[in-house]
Amino acid sequence: MKVLVICTGNPGKRKEIEEMLPAAVRVLVPADLGIRSELPETGATLEENALEKARHVHQLCGLPCMADDTGLEVNALNGRPGVYSARYAGSANDPVQNMTKLLGELEGVQERGARFRTVIAFVTKEGETCFEGRVEGHIAEKPAGDGGFGYDPLFIPEGREETFAQMDPADKNAIGHRGKAMARFLEHYRSLG
Repeated sequence: MKVLVICTGNPGKRKEIEEMLPAAVRVLVPADLGIRSELPETGATLEENALEKARHVHQLCGLPCMADDTGLEVNALNGRPGVYSARYAGSANDPVQNMTKLLGELEGVQERGARFRTVIAFVTKEGETCFEGRVEGHIAEKPAGDGGFGYDPLFIPEGREETFAQMDPADKNAIGHRGKAMARFLEHYRSLG
């Protein structure tokens, strides 16, 4: 059985990624390996953050490591919150505060176009590779739905009327940014044998 370390402490993200992986892959997170250190996120880009997390855990455990970083990029805010999406309202990483801040900044703004972008970094002893997925859409006037996590209650993907948080998880994964990045990652991962 293949082992893959998903470099996250976020149970929602772990569950979403696990659902997309083949059953023959044993998924671990750093805590399963006794790694309790905070995952670094000091990069200026999503790519830098994803690589930094995967490298950090790989150096500690030596196993194949996958990390991602996701950013919500809002056109009217010049791409913010972007790389700072998880801690937009402060270091507490509080999704409700982040959404409240974002909605406050968009109050009265008609053009609410946005995109979610996910970058997955895969680090092994053989090397490093990155995979990107993105989905265009817009920001709702108010949160809707109980599913997902992060900004999912605010993001309405192009061609849809419901937010990510209102969608069935399989539907979200099929059209979403993380699902697209995972499809690219899985194509590479399967080719490794």
